[in-house]
Amino acid sequence: MEATVQVRQRGVFTLPGELRDKDNIKPGDTFRLMDLDGIFVLTPMTPIVPELAREIERLRQDAGLTIEELLQSLREQRERYQHETHASDRSQ
Repeated sequence: MEATVQVRQRGVFTLPGELRDKDNIKPGDTFRLMDLDGIFVLTPMTPIVPELAREIERLRQDAGLTIEELLQSLREQRERYQHETHASDRSQ
């Protein structure tokens, strides 16, 4: 697809609706802009938090854990970590 866009005040330009629809671009989506010697490349950035949340949920389901079991395990891990960290602080 090829389109002409006009840069407006403060450097704002609008992506054509056809392009937004085709690539499922929504308000708030984030992109990386690269300048390759005068050729601009706009690349969508995948937010890492939602991606990580999906992966954690998949792993939780694969392990057959409830959310409460997962949270309890995280609490126990945190307590062990804090205990180990404070124990090493005292030994120095």
